[in-house]
Amino acid sequence: MEITFMKHGLFVRTLRNISRVALLAALSSLAMAADKHYAVSAPDGVKLAVQESGDPTGPTVIFIHGLLGSRLNWEKQIISPELQRYRMVTYDLRGHGLSDKPENTDAYRDGRRYADDLAAIIKATGSKHPILVGWSLGGVVMSNYLAAYGDSQIGGVMYVDGVIELNAALITAHPQVYAGLAADDLKTHLDAVRTFLGLCFQVRPDAETFERLLANAAMASWTMTRATPSMTVAVVEGLPKAQVPVLLLYGGKDLLVNVQPSIARARQLNARIQSTVYENSGHAPFLEEAQRFNHDLATFVESAVAAGKNSD
Repeated sequence: MEITFMKHGLFVRTLRNISRVALLAALSSLAMAADKHYAVSAPDGVKLAVQESGDPTGPTVIFIHGLLGSRLNWEKQIISPELQRYRMVTYDLRGHGLSDKPENTDAYRDGRRYADDLAAIIKATGSKHPILVGWSLGGVVMSNYLAAYGDSQIGGVMYVDGVIELNAALITAHPQVYAGLAADDLKTHLDAVRTFLGLCFQVRPDAETFERLLANAAMASWTMTRATPSMTVAVVEGLPKAQVPVLLLYGGKDLLVNVQPSIARARQLNARIQSTVYENSGHAPFLEEAQRFNHDLATFVESAVAAGKNSD
């Protein structure tokens, strides 16, 4: 009996030790994945809401959302097990989400300010050669950044259904929708916001996600929404400066951006650009085909990191 008791006691202690190790590992994992929230000031004083997730010691990926979006657009990336090895930084563009919403139109028409915002984020987060991932209008932000700052501080650029230029050749015409977004009448404006959001998807997300994104879109500054069509775009100066890896990823059924003309225009400016098209996705493949997107993003990050090491 004594021997059995001793063995049993040893067994219990062993189980407890294993449990402690498992608990510590779980807590460590939770701590690693826990979000950080803080504000970064842009050069013109606009406060930008910033969030971090994932492994703070991993390669940095900075996500830049599109018109009427926020960090919430990237929810399926932030919770992805495959992406937890990266330090994922999201921020709300000026006029969006929890960031400041200036009332002067120059704060939005001047595309250089968005470039300066991104530069401030890179500096404040201490990011070393981050991979930039920009959706829709986020593509303009990245192009303007490249024009103003070049690519020496970044490791790669991924345009996700990115706007290359704000012109009729590359942007699908939805005159009533865009007029509604700029309208003073509240009902007209909100109806246009709902229609615009619906145009983002070939495969619509579940009702809860859609309603959350709709509420988020309704938070965006009207001044910003009205000013964005006349925002300066420096892609002609910016894209040719990119010597780091650049990937264009589009949904083949995009209803807001003309896909093949956008890819062709980008390649006119930089022949090194790679591209891929998800034939069954709309304007938001990172939501519509999230698992595939996350895998392709991880592959791009790893290749960009490797390319950076080889160039050192």
